[in-house]
Amino acid sequence: MRILTKKRLREYWEIHPQAEQPLKRWHDYVRKAEWSSPADVKRDYHTADILPDNRVVFNIGGNNYRLIVKIEYRFQDVYVRFIGTHTEYDRIDATIV
Repeated sequence: MRILTKKRLREYWEIHPQAEQPLKRWHDYVRKAEWSSPADVKRDYHTADILPDNRVVFNIGGNNYRLIVKIEYRFQDVYVRFIGTHTEYDRIDATIV
C-alpha cells in the first residue's frame, strides 16, 4: 500500500512523541500490505473498524490513539484522515473526516 499522507503522521508524533514508535510500526506494516478489500484489512487487523466510504479506524499504541484512513483499494492508496486520542476521536464524525 502507498501511504500518501505520511507527513500527517510525522506532524502528530512531533507533538506527541509517545505516538512515534506505534505510528511508525503501523506505517511500516501497512506499506508492505496488499489489501484489495475491507476483508483483507480485517484479516490483518482484527481490531480495525470498517466504516462506510472505504474508511478504516485503527487502534494505535495499545489503544491510546485512533487513526482514521481512507483506502482506495483499486490504486493501493492510503490517505490519513485523522489521528488523535480517544477523547479527540469522540468529538469528530469518523465517517466524514
